[in-house]
Amino acid sequence: MNNVILIGYLGSDAETRTTRNDSTLTTLSLATQRTWKDRESGERQSQTTWHRLVVFGRLAEYAATLTKGAHLQVTGELNTRQYTAKDGSTKSITEIRVQRINRLDRSAKQEVAA
Repeated sequence: MNNVILIGYLGSDAETRTTRNDSTLTTLSLATQRTWKDRESGERQSQTTWHRLVVFGRLAEYAATLTKGAHLQVTGELNTRQYTAKDGSTKSITEIRVQRINRLDRSAKQEVAA
Protein backbone atom coordinates (compact mmCIF):
# COMPACT_ATOMS: atom_id res chain seq x y z
CA MET A 1 0.00 0.00 0.00
CA ASN A 2 1.33 3.44 -0.96
CA ASN A 3 -0.55 6.00 1.16
CA VAL A 4 0.71 9.35 2.47
CA ILE A 5 -1.11 11.76 4.79
CA LEU A 6 0.43 15.19 5.36
CA ILE A 7 -0.69 18.20 7.38
CA GLY A 8 1.00 21.51 6.74
CA TYR A 9 0.89 24.99 5.25
CA LEU A 10 1.23 26.10 1.64
CA GLY A 11 4.44 28.02 1.00
CA SER A 12 3.16 29.69 -2.17
CA ASP A 13 0.03 30.09 -4.27
CA ALA A 14 -1.03 27.11 -6.39
CA GLU A 15 0.45 26.86 -9.88
CA THR A 16 -1.82 25.50 -12.61
CA ARG A 17 -1.19 24.48 -16.19
CA THR A 18 -2.79 22.34 -18.85
CA THR A 19 -1.14 19.07 -19.88
CA ARG A 20 -0.67 17.88 -23.47
CA ASN A 21 -3.96 15.97 -23.32
CA ASP A 22 -5.86 19.08 -22.10
CA SER A 23 -6.27 17.99 -18.47
CA THR A 24 -5.62 20.36 -15.57
CA LEU A 25 -2.47 19.95 -13.48
CA THR A 26 -1.89 21.93 -10.29
CA THR A 27 1.28 21.88 -8.22
CA LEU A 28 1.51 22.91 -4.58
CA SER A 29 4.39 23.36 -2.17
CA LEU A 30 3.49 22.14 1.32
CA ALA A 31 5.62 22.66 4.44
CA THR A 32 5.37 20.19 7.31
CA GLN A 33 7.12 20.65 10.62
CA ARG A 34 8.56 18.11 13.02
CA THR A 35 9.36 19.19 16.59
CA TRP A 36 11.15 17.43 19.40
CA LYS A 37 12.90 18.14 22.69
CA ASP A 38 16.70 17.88 22.54
CA ARG A 39 17.88 15.34 25.15
CA GLU A 40 21.13 17.14 25.94
CA SER A 41 20.03 20.79 26.08
CA GLY A 42 16.36 20.30 26.91
CA GLU A 43 15.45 22.87 24.24
CA ARG A 44 12.73 22.36 21.68
CA GLN A 45 14.04 21.75 18.17
CA SER A 46 12.16 21.80 14.88
CA GLN A 47 12.72 20.82 11.27
CA THR A 48 10.66 21.95 8.28
CA THR A 49 10.29 19.64 5.27
CA TRP A 50 8.95 20.84 1.91
CA HIS A 51 6.79 18.51 -0.20
CA ARG A 52 5.90 18.88 -3.88
CA LEU A 53 2.23 18.03 -4.40
CA VAL A 54 0.77 17.23 -7.82
CA VAL A 55 -3.00 17.32 -8.36
CA PHE A 56 -4.85 16.21 -11.50
CA GLY A 57 -8.38 16.51 -12.93
CA ARG A 58 -11.32 18.08 -11.12
CA LEU A 59 -9.44 18.16 -7.81
CA ALA A 60 -6.73 20.20 -9.58
CA GLU A 61 -9.33 22.84 -10.40
CA TYR A 62 -10.16 23.14 -6.69
CA ALA A 63 -6.47 23.10 -5.74
CA ALA A 64 -5.87 26.00 -8.13
CA THR A 65 -7.91 28.24 -5.78
CA LEU A 66 -5.58 27.60 -2.80
CA THR A 67 -3.24 30.38 -1.70
CA LYS A 68 -0.08 30.77 0.34
CA GLY A 69 -0.58 30.07 4.04
CA ALA A 70 -3.56 27.72 3.62
CA HIS A 71 -3.58 25.00 6.31
CA LEU A 72 -4.21 21.63 4.62
CA GLN A 73 -4.43 17.92 5.18
CA VAL A 74 -3.65 16.02 1.99
CA THR A 75 -3.87 12.32 1.21
CA GLY A 76 -2.14 10.74 -1.74
CA GLU A 77 0.58 8.43 -2.90
CA LEU A 78 4.34 8.85 -2.98
CA ASN A 79 5.76 8.94 -6.49
CA THR A 80 9.39 9.20 -7.61
CA ARG A 81 10.15 9.89 -11.26
CA GLN A 82 13.16 10.74 -13.39
CA TYR A 83 13.50 13.41 -16.04
CA THR A 84 16.21 14.92 -18.21
CA ALA A 85 17.25 18.42 -17.17
CA LYS A 86 18.06 21.22 -19.63
CA ASP A 87 21.77 20.51 -19.18
CA GLY A 88 21.20 16.89 -20.29
CA SER A 89 21.68 15.30 -16.86
CA THR A 90 19.18 12.86 -15.41
CA LYS A 91 17.39 14.14 -12.31
CA SER A 92 15.07 12.42 -9.86
CA ILE A 93 12.11 14.05 -8.12
CA THR A 94 9.81 12.76 -5.38
CA GLU A 95 6.29 14.13 -5.20
CA ILE A 96 2.91 13.35 -3.71
CA ARG A 97 0.09 12.59 -6.19
CA VAL A 98 -2.82 14.04 -4.26
CA GLN A 99 -6.13 12.17 -4.05
CA ARG A 100 -7.86 14.22 -1.32
CA ILE A 101 -7.50 17.74 0.10
CA ASN A 102 -9.05 18.91 3.38
CA ARG A 103 -8.80 22.57 4.42
CA LEU A 104 -8.00 22.99 8.10
CA ASP A 105 -8.15 26.80 8.17
CA ARG A 106 -10.28 28.32 10.89
CA SER A 107 -13.09 30.55 9.78
CA ALA A 108 -13.05 34.17 10.96
CA LYS A 109 -15.90 33.40 13.40
CA GLN A 110 -13.95 30.54 15.02
CA GLU A 111 -10.82 32.69 15.39
CA VAL A 112 -12.76 35.29 17.40
CA ALA A 113 -14.10 32.58 19.72
CA ALA A 114 -10.72 30.93 20.26
